[in-house]
Amino acid sequence: MPALDALLKSRHEIAAVLTRPDARSGRGRTLARSPVGEVADAYGIEVLTPVRPSEPDFLARLAEIAPDLCPVVAYGGLIPQAALDLPARGWINLHFSLLPAWRGAAPVQHAILHGDEVTGAAVFQLEAGLDTGPVYGTMTELIRPADTAGDLLGRLSTAGAGLLVACVDAIADGTASAVPQPPDGISLAPKITVADARVSWSDPAFAIDRRIRACTPAPGAWTEFRGERLKLGPVRLIANADPLGPGELFAERLRVLAGTATTSVELTTVQPVGKRPMPATDWARGVRPVPGETLT
Repeated sequence: MPALDALLKSRHEIAAVLTRPDARSGRGRTLARSPVGEVADAYGIEVLTPVRPSEPDFLARLAEIAPDLCPVVAYGGLIPQAALDLPARGWINLHFSLLPAWRGAAPVQHAILHGDEVTGAAVFQLEAGLDTGPVYGTMTELIRPADTAGDLLGRLSTAGAGLLVACVDAIADGTASAVPQPPDGISLAPKITVADARVSWSDPAFAIDRRIRACTPAPGAWTEFRGERLKLGPVRLIANADPLGPGELFAERLRVLAGTATTSVELTTVQPVGKRPMPATDWARGVRPVPGETLT
């Protein structure tokens, strides 16, 4: 959304917006536009919603529109060569990593999961390969110790929108220069699945902290307690606490600790199945974990 807002405020004409098809949502399961589509509707801009960008009707309409350039942000699908060839200046993508690091669907999550201290955003020319095209411009962003994927993506989305408009300006003015990505430093960032988001309490505390932050808000880190799934909010690392076994719970009035392979972590927010998120202390008062009981 920040990128679309920035482009709407720029000197460039937006001829159409490409987004996912309308999807059913809410209790009534009514069809609803994507947030990007809703903004386009408000501005009277045509909205294109193919299931796949290889559909003949979509390709035909794009050829009729004859755009000079197609900027893309988090579209979620590979653009086929038939579509890449249509705009006069091709397609460019705002990607939330410093390419060639973290090519793929989840660059922000993987940067946190792997303990990177710095990340950023890059605008590059789309081509047939996965995030392999030459780069027009980059920006850097520090990863803060308590950043969740949502926190970091929010900052990158806002700052990256300015980078995208600057690159569109330069391409339009004929002053842009795309630099090929180096062959070294390539890493892949596949989508984080629900299975990936499960916490292993036999991991060190720092790795558990990173996994939970990388999976917040989506898909949401989780564990099991008494055979039922329990979602976890970010934890606090505890330097000095009595040793606990992996996953072992220790509930006090003001905090709830869980053991790891190294030091304990403090649970902050949890969400049992069918309930709203709640402070871990409130949850513990309700379930009353017995000594030695564990998260699994």
